[in-house]
Parts: sequence; structure tokens; C-alpha cells
Amino acid sequence: MTDITDDIAEEISFHLFDDDCRLLGNLLKDILQREVGTTFVDKLEKIRVLSQSACNMRQAGIEDMAELLEKQLASELSKMTLEEALTLARAFSHHLTLMGIAETHHRVRKGGNLAYVAKSCDDIFNQLLQAGVSPDDLYSTVCKQEVEIVLTAHPTQINRRTLQYKHIKIAHLLDYNDRPDLGPEDRDMVIEDLVREITSIWQTDELRREKPTPVDEARAGLNIVEQSLWKAVPHYLRRVSSALKKHTGKPLPLTCTPIKFGSWMGGDRDGNPNVTAKVTKDVSLLSRWMAIDLYVREVDSMRFELSMNRCSDKLLRLAHEILEETNNEEDRREHWNESVSRSQFKSPNQQALPFPTKLPSGAHLPSCAEKGGSEHPRLMPGADQKKPNHKDGGISSSTESNSGNRNVRSSIPISPSSSATSLASMTRSPSFNSSQLHAQRKLFAESQIGRTSFQKLLEPKLPQFPGIAPYRVVLGHVKDKLVKTRRWLELLIEDGPCEHNPMDYYETTEQLLEPLLLCYESLQSCGSGVLADGRLADIIRRVATFGMVLMKLDLRQESGRHAETLDAITRYLDIGKYSEWDEEKKLDFLTKELKGKRPLVPVSIEVSPDVREVLDTFRTAAELGSDSFGAYVISMASNASDVLAVELLQKDARLAVSGELGRACPGGTLRVVPLFETVKDLRGAGSVIRKLLSIDWYRQHVIKNHNGHQEVMVGYSDSGKDAGRFTAAWELYKAQEDVVAACKEYGIKVTLFHGRGGSIGRGGGPTYLAIQSQPPGSVMGTLRSTEQGEMVQAKFGLPQTAVRQLEIYTTAVLLATLRPPLPPREEKWRNLMEDISKISCQCYRNVVYENPEFLSYFHEATPQAELGFLNIGSRPTRRKSTTGIGHLRAIPWVFAWTQTRFVLPAWLGVGAGLQGVIEKGQSDELKAMYKEWPFFQSTIDLIEMVLGKADIPIAKHYDEVLVSQQRQELGTQLRNELITTGKFVLVVSGHEKPQENNKSLRRLIESRLPFLNPMNMLQVEILKRLRCDDDNLKARDALLITINGIAAGMRNTG
Repeated sequence: MTDITDDIAEEISFHLFDDDCRLLGNLLKDILQREVGTTFVDKLEKIRVLSQSACNMRQAGIEDMAELLEKQLASELSKMTLEEALTLARAFSHHLTLMGIAETHHRVRKGGNLAYVAKSCDDIFNQLLQAGVSPDDLYSTVCKQEVEIVLTAHPTQINRRTLQYKHIKIAHLLDYNDRPDLGPEDRDMVIEDLVREITSIWQTDELRREKPTPVDEARAGLNIVEQSLWKAVPHYLRRVSSALKKHTGKPLPLTCTPIKFGSWMGGDRDGNPNVTAKVTKDVSLLSRWMAIDLYVREVDSMRFELSMNRCSDKLLRLAHEILEETNNEEDRREHWNESVSRSQFKSPNQQALPFPTKLPSGAHLPSCAEKGGSEHPRLMPGADQKKPNHKDGGISSSTESNSGNRNVRSSIPISPSSSATSLASMTRSPSFNSSQLHAQRKLFAESQIGRTSFQKLLEPKLPQFPGIAPYRVVLGHVKDKLVKTRRWLELLIEDGPCEHNPMDYYETTEQLLEPLLLCYESLQSCGSGVLADGRLADIIRRVATFGMVLMKLDLRQESGRHAETLDAITRYLDIGKYSEWDEEKKLDFLTKELKGKRPLVPVSIEVSPDVREVLDTFRTAAELGSDSFGAYVISMASNASDVLAVELLQKDARLAVSGELGRACPGGTLRVVPLFETVKDLRGAGSVIRKLLSIDWYRQHVIKNHNGHQEVMVGYSDSGKDAGRFTAAWELYKAQEDVVAACKEYGIKVTLFHGRGGSIGRGGGPTYLAIQSQPPGSVMGTLRSTEQGEMVQAKFGLPQTAVRQLEIYTTAVLLATLRPPLPPREEKWRNLMEDISKISCQCYRNVVYENPEFLSYFHEATPQAELGFLNIGSRPTRRKSTTGIGHLRAIPWVFAWTQTRFVLPAWLGVGAGLQGVIEKGQSDELKAMYKEWPFFQSTIDLIEMVLGKADIPIAKHYDEVLVSQQRQELGTQLRNELITTGKFVLVVSGHEKPQENNKSLRRLIESRLPFLNPMNMLQVEILKRLRCDDDNLKARDALLITINGIAAGMRNTG
């Protein structure tokens, strides 16, 4: 049922899967009898049996009987009260979710029990060597591979995070229940724990009552790292290393990581006014804080493990230095404390020079801090308590965003006022002056940032002799510095007082790696390689992968916002209206300014709030730099000036910030990435890149600052909504070819960034299949790809599935690099694709954009208007406040059709295109294309997968009940078009029925139908009632739960 079937395992053991589904279903049934009573449970069973009978009739081809049973089922559902409908929706929704958990569990279980795993590193490395790739080439290509998986907050994750954690617990219990060594008592305890978890789920509200903030979304992404990726990455890298050593004789270098992670959560401001410059800064600091917090825990555990004395001379010298420094520091602190005590406890007869009775206002703040800090205590990052939401959109927390987090973060309030009191008492000395105040302030800051006396009680005292446990000495010093770094970040987030001495903190990955690598090399040199390659190697690999920020944050904004900003600047400077200039004039202006050394934007400029927000975002990027941020992505890019505009605004902000700091900005400039989304923009992508690279300044900038690498992003969602899935796929293929050719002409390397959604209608599908069907030369060891919303949890929510996904990314990119997929065999195939695409696009646009009745039909036949009540994302569902399809975001567009099981965006137009060329006698050519051209085969297979999930009788039921009489004919035409599509897709693939080559998926779909079909029919009934009574909150809740249930049954939303 899921779009990622072949990413985890080809098949599952249905016998064991059915056993677990039966177990979970029976437990849910027992709980429901206790919660809602036997009478209602009997009614649920009657609904299920009716639905199962109808499904059996359809599968047997007895359509009349199936239709009769479905009408009886609809009649039973229509008689239910809203209370009963709500309970039925919840029960079936939870049942479908439990089936999904069991499915994922058995995919992982199947993969773990196989001696040979397809698409694993071992498998693909062996294939490549057998195909003639030399061991040295294989080793070099793997070590140089650069893949980045970018997690986004696209609103498709429908489950609350509270429920996601409970679902993970059930998966763990199923895994434990599989152990062969469990006795009867242990197995009974597992069942009891399952009962508790399912009961807890039933008694938990499934619906989000408030929209998440961008910070909530970012925190959810960081939790994926903590709960899964943190464990998965070392395991994955061990697999790569072991396979490399087996096939090439050399392991993966310790600091080499073929895969890294990025994020859009808190940085994607395209059409989302809730993502502000402050939000972006807060999220970036929060990500750093969590990275340091995780390293503190790892290093603390490592200290106890490395208890040995034998070490290298270099490590021994470092341990000596640390002990001497520590002892000297303690002596200084004790001396200082004694002098303070003496000054505070002088006898009354002693004379003292007069001094102020209180410190000047703000004396407790560092010289660099602004005055007027908050008087109220604020909680630490990640505290599991409610915080007030700030108007500026900064960090705020809710119970929902942190529920289920087993690691309680530091939650000690920081009060600047209490800091002032403490400092005042420490500085009452006759010889008090400003230099002493500065020194005492520094000591005070160190005492706050370093370990407290209480913390020292919890830890063993450092050895006095370096010959005793030198690794503990070094790692203890690393931990102290990490703790100071964490505390410093907390103060930055809290806007609290802090002295910045770079020697006290870890700011770069290299700084943290240095002592860890020294420990590793010492162990290796002393014959303790087996210890070095354990937990210590895992920590080093985590640092190499996650760095100091876990995931670098991309920034994204629409091109029009940058043009609006430059327009405001040129108007203010009286040099014209940027928005009215043609492309050449814009390029001349931008290039001239980029070559100059003076800032463009005056400090005194007065602009609108929207323009100010753009300028503030660039200022934040300049303050934190490329150490914290990844790429600046320009959505709706269509011209070379769109890229140069961002380069200019970035340069100007960096000049302003460096002038204020008196030094260079941290890190380098962000790489600027144009995103081509619409069909028109995709067709012009190559020309835009050629124009950019023909500009001497820009080409030299890419060579100097970005290692001769140009990144280009292609969007799958909006292109699909613009022209239909088939045309979008072909235009994306051609655009990538053209971009690769353009970069090659100028000797520039290219990385393609794929903005793929979760569903097939938005470019989703199995990862391996997608990468293997890219144009030759477009994947040359580098790739970036988004993983959005629900797919993040589905692919990376469990460590076992995450390891498998990372391995698949690695092997697919490796194959595409060393053995690129075949291009079209002959020019005729490209011409056929053009013909199919032209007919397909025309058919799609005639229906979606040209038919005046379609928009009304869409609103009547789907729950699109009601999806906004789900509260699953921080951004609006539309880019602009219009009612047309054009400005509707792709996610609600696909989501709505997925709910009705019509999945129209994924197939509309395909049937017409295939029919047009087949009727011209080209069926044999299409069959040859399907067999020999990976791109075409992938496109057809994905559409066939969609056809297996579409359900004409269900879609017809929506139309008959919800669509007005004058638009019923349009629905009939579209259902006929779906039948036509299925017919001609099967002609090309040579299959008798959809999913014939994926029987596992077909069987999973069929197993869900007895619960999924009643959910759809109930949704129709509730929509009918709700549209007569818009303000009925209970009906709205029931509708939203049916949406949850159908999403669980379809295994994807939008």
C-alpha cells in the first residue's frame, strides 16, 4: 500500500503478518468492548463483514452482488448518529494504523533475516566488480560520494507526534514478541504492554487542536535525528565500511560520510509568513544545542568505557597539559573565593574606602550585550512545558511538540536579575574598579557556563597523575568544553548575558574531531584497535556526519520577494524602478554592484515590513554563515537575474555585518540555488544556467567560493499540478539533461537537487527506482533530495528502516554514477515521448484549467475545503488568496484526490497520450521503450501503482452523493478516462492487471479494503451532513478522523 514498498524489502511473510494483524485487531476489539460496550462492537463487526463480503464479490467479478452489498453498507452508515459515526471512524482508523505498523515491522523483520539483501552495499559492490569496475575505482567513488537528504516540514504528516511515539512503542513490542526465547510469562507481559499502548492510543485525542509553529515543526525534525538517525548512521557507515573492506580490501575512512542531512524546517519561508528571520535564527541555534547535547551524552559514556592507561606519547602530553591547566584554574578560583570571603567578612573595626551601595544599571551584562534584557526567567531549549508564544515568531513550545520525549532537557530558569545580585555581592571591595569588574564578570560567566559544584559531586574527580586513565582526562576535558558550549548556546537563545571567548567553546567540527581522533590514533598505535573501532569510532562518524548543527538549514524564498526588495532599494536611492527594468538592464545593474566594494542598502532606509523581513533574513544568514546554513533556494526562478539578486542581497548583508563586528562574517557565503518548477521554467532552465555561467563575475564566484560547483533544483509538485504527471516527468528529464549540458560547456560541476514529494502525484515513489531512472550524467556522485512530511517518519522513523534507506541512497547513486542508466535508444523514442506528452498535457489542462465546471466539481467531490481544519502544517494552503487551482498548493491538491481514492493528479492525461500514439500503430515501439529505457519503465510502473490504489466505485459514490446534478456528467467522463488510462498502461507494460509485477503490494491493498471502504463511505455521509450544518464541531471532528483513517489506509496523504 505504501509508495516505498521496494525500498525496504521485496516481500513480506504474509503468514506472520496476518498473525500480527489478527493479534492487534483482537486486542483493539477487546479494548473497545471495555470502552464503548459490546453492543456497539457488534455493530462495528456487522459493518466490517458487509464490507468484506462486498470486497470478495468484486474480487470474484460478481459486480451486481458487490454493488448491492455496498448500497446496504452505505444505508447502515447513513442511519448512524454522529456519536456512533465518530466512534466507528476512530475504531477503523486505529485498526488501519495498527495494520500499517505490522506491515512496517514485517518488512524490517524480513530484511533482517535475509542472508542476501538486494540493493545492499554488499550486493551492489559485488555487481559492479563483476561488471568490470576496478576495486580502486569503486573505493574512490564511494569515498567521494556526496548525497544530502533534506528533511522538510511539508504538511503531509497527519499523525500527532504523541501518537507517532506510541506507534513506535508498539513496533518495538512486536519485535520483542518475535524473540524465540520468550517464555509464557514474558509473552503474557508483552501482550499486557500492547494492551496498555493501544488503550492509551484510544484514549488520546487524534486531532491537533492548534496549528504547529515553524519551531514545533523543526523540533519534530530534530527528534527524528535523536530517536532514529543518531543510532542508524553509525550502523549504516559500518555496513558501507565492511562491504568496502570485503570487496576492495580497504575500509571506509573514519571521517568519510557518503550521506549528510539538511533541513528546510524553520528556513522555508516560501508562502509562509510564519517563518521569520528570528524563527530561522532560533531554529539554527536550537539545532546546534541539540547536537552538542547529544555529543555530551556520548562523550560521557565514552569516558567510562576508555579506562585503560596505555596511550601514545602525544595523548599523554595532552593529558598532562589538561591536568596542569585544571589544577591552576582551581587554585585561581580558590584564591579568588578566599579574597571575596575576606572582603565580605571584615571586622567592624576595619576601615574601608567608600564604594557604591549598588552596581550601575546593566553592570552584570557583558560589554557586548544590549541593555534592557527580560526580567523574567525563561526556560531552556526543549523544556517540556508551555511557553508564551512570541509575537516575532521566536522559539515557543507546546505540550504536543515535546510529548513523548524521554530525555528531559535542562529546564533551569535563567534570571539576569539574580545574576546581578550575585555579581554585586562578589564585587564589594575597596579597590573595586572597571578592570576588576571585567575580570570578575568573566569568572562569574565561567562559573555559570562550566560545571557547578553539584555537578562535580556526580562525577569522579580527575586523576592527579596523567599516567592514570589519560583517555578519561582528555574526554573529560572534551565534555567540559561541550557543556560550556551548550550553556553558551542556551544563553544565546535566551538572549542572556554571555562573554564570548572562542577558546572556551567548540565552534567547528574540526575542533571537536581533533581530540577524538587523537584518542582513536592512540588506541590504534597501542594495539587496541578493537576498542578504537567501537563506540569511539561511532562518535567520530557522528561528528563527521552531523557536524555541529545536526542538519544545515536551507533558506527558501520566492523570487518575487527579492525583486520587490530590490525595487524598494532602487526607489529609495532614486535610481529607478527595478521591477520595470528588462532582464539585460537588471543583469547590468546587479553585476556592477556585485563587483563593487561598497554596501548598497543604506542603514537609514525605510521599507515595508515584507521588505524588512527579507533584509533581516539575509542579515541572519550573514551572522551565522555557511557553518549553520546550507543553500539559499529561490522558488519560482525563471531568469538569471533571480540568482544575481540573491547574490547581491547576500553580499550587502555580509558587508554590513562584518563592518559592525569589525571582522569577517563567520563561514562562507551560502550557495544560491535556482528552483525551476513550472513547465515553462523547466524548459528554460538550461538557458538560465548558460546565461549565468557566461557572466564572468558569477562563474569566478562559483569557482572560488563553491569549488566550481553549481547546484540546481527541480520541482516535481508544481510541475505535476501545472501539466499533469506524465508531461512533468518528461519535462523534468529534459531539463536535467539541458542543465548538465550547460554546466559541462563551462567546465562547472553540477549537483541536481530533487524536490520530490511523498505521493506519486508529487514525484514520489521508490527511492531506488527514482534515482536509477535519471538522465545519464545527471548523477555523478552527487545528489540532493527532499524527504517530505509523512515520508520522513515512514523512511527514517525507526533505526532499522533508516539504515536500509541510507544504504539504498548510497547504492542507487553509486550505480547511477559508475553504470549510468541508458538514454533513449533512438531519436524516434524522444519524438514519441513528445507526442505522448503533448496530448497528455492538452487533455489534463483542458479538464483542470479550461473546463469552467471543474473547479466547482473539485470542491464538491472532495474534502479539499475541510483539509485546513487538520492543523498539520504552519503554512497556508494557498500561496495567494485566490480560489483557483493555480495558486492552490500541490499538497492539498493531491491530498484531496487521494482521500476520494480517485488520485486524479497522478494519471489524468496519461491514457489520452498513450492512446494517441498506440492508435497510430506505435504499440510495439512503446513496449520496446518499456523494456529498454529505465526512465520510461519507471514512469509507467509508477502510474500502474497508482491505478492499483484507485477505486472507481468509491469515487463514483462520492459523486452520486455530493456532486450537484449538472456536474455529474463531468465525473462520469473522468471515470471513463481512468478506465482508458488503465487499459493503455497495461498494453504498454504487458501486464494483465495493475500490480501484476508487485503481488505483495496488491495483497496489502486488498487486506485493507474491508476497513478502508467503510471509512470512505462514512466520509461521504459526514460531508453530506456537514455541508448542511457548517458549524457542527462534532461532525467536523468525525470528518477529520475519517481523513486520518483513509490516509492510514492509503499509506500516504499528499
